[in-house]
Amino acid sequence: MKKLVSVIVLVVLLEVSSLVPGNPAQADEKAAATKPKLVVVIVADQFRYDYLLRFKNDYTSGLQQLLMKGAVFTDARYWHYPTFTAVGHAALLTGAFPSVNGIVGNSWYDRSGGKPEQAAADDSVQIVGAPAGRGASARNLLVSTLGDEMKMASQGLSKVYGISLKDYSAILATGHMADGVYWFDSRSGNFVTSTYFQKELPEWMRAFNERRLTDRYADAEWAGTRLPKEAGQRLYGMLPGTPFGNELVEEAAEELVRAEKLGRDDQTDLLVLSLSSNDYVGHRNGPDSPEVRAISIATDRLLGKLLQFVDSQVGLKNVTVVFTADHGVAPMPEVNALRNMPGGRLNFSEVRDAVQKALAKKYGDGNWITAAPEDAIYLNWSLISEKNLANPDVERVAAQAALTVPHVFRVYTREQLLSGRVSDDIVGRRIMKSYSQQRGADLSVLMEPYYISIQASANHGSAFGYDTHVPLIFMGAGIKAGRFHGSVAINDVAPTLATMVEVEIPIGAEGRILEEMLGPEQSGK
Repeated sequence: MKKLVSVIVLVVLLEVSSLVPGNPAQADEKAAATKPKLVVVIVADQFRYDYLLRFKNDYTSGLQQLLMKGAVFTDARYWHYPTFTAVGHAALLTGAFPSVNGIVGNSWYDRSGGKPEQAAADDSVQIVGAPAGRGASARNLLVSTLGDEMKMASQGLSKVYGISLKDYSAILATGHMADGVYWFDSRSGNFVTSTYFQKELPEWMRAFNERRLTDRYADAEWAGTRLPKEAGQRLYGMLPGTPFGNELVEEAAEELVRAEKLGRDDQTDLLVLSLSSNDYVGHRNGPDSPEVRAISIATDRLLGKLLQFVDSQVGLKNVTVVFTADHGVAPMPEVNALRNMPGGRLNFSEVRDAVQKALAKKYGDGNWITAAPEDAIYLNWSLISEKNLANPDVERVAAQAALTVPHVFRVYTREQLLSGRVSDDIVGRRIMKSYSQQRGADLSVLMEPYYISIQASANHGSAFGYDTHVPLIFMGAGIKAGRFHGSVAINDVAPTLATMVEVEIPIGAEGRILEEMLGPEQSGK
């Protein structure tokens, strides 16, 4: 009888202990149930937040699914400057600002090497998958990404891949340690990589390229654009400017998921996709064009196809999906003029000429400007030293000259930014978070709102809302569906995902964990 009572008491105690909040075994089971097997991060290049609102009645597939079943952040923004593609992709999954991650533009001037530097260019590696082309790598990225942390935490067992039409989009979001990163080579029509990541393309990617899916678009028409009738370099060069470019990325992603068996084991895997065609169409036509509406609708349908495929392979209950963009875009100045809104086109050569003229007048003849990429000016330090001048003095004269050009909004000097002497407003805070001591220019020139330096199309890069406000949607198990109206930074994505997959937060991250959308198991509550 005593033995029977003891057994009953023991069983009761075990049952009660299993219900006690904070019980480790129970917590482990819940964490395992919500920890995703696969994280899919999708970046629509140049997709403003308001595209979700303006075209919402046109969305019937993937975007509709994300908006209905996901956690939608209505005030998600980039807090850096400039808002260019490489900068946005680097910030997304490092959680770091350009001042820390080192990606200060699509390009900048490398003073140590005395030459222009592209964000992902790397002459020390070779292209793989095409007979010729520029090598590319993550060597300019100074910090870890989410993918890197996943690889380190799993001792290499987590699988990490990235695909885009653009090399720097795929590389800078995916990271240093990726198993594979692939981008589109418009000369050969192939997806390629570099020896930084792989010595040769995997068999499945070689087979994918050999199918020549690019060639099926010969003589295709989209939104008034007729593609060449013959397969070849001209066709491949035009494909990115249509939704067909995004289709190729999605189909390559399907092959990758299937061949590499992503999401099939206990280690969480990562797939990063960047849809570059939206950017090409947006630049050419502007955000208010029917073409941008058309490619947004095409993106909705493409995402629906991707989500359906991932569901068939992994099960969406096992997947965390993130949808966002790398930047927005300014309205076409000509469209704004019809609205009685400000805006226009400023030829940046006027700024360079004003600076050169002012410095020559005050200090004597010479080539005072070494480089001027992306609305920034690098002064000639050798000439400044040769004339026994102080850099801050020359910077101030140059800045005053630049400010005389109509529609220049602000000019920040290197001295100002290194000492933190900037106005404490939305523009000042963004540029302060972005300035790199090693790679930053001597003058950062900002234009008035709605002014752009490109002369024949739309552009982005400013610190204003049309360029910084982007979609941010999470969808998956353990994520609360709904709309969240608090202000968030895109830098919050990396620490949030790191917490969800239980790895270290990337080392340069400054974002917070978006616990308002997480269930108790993932937020730690």
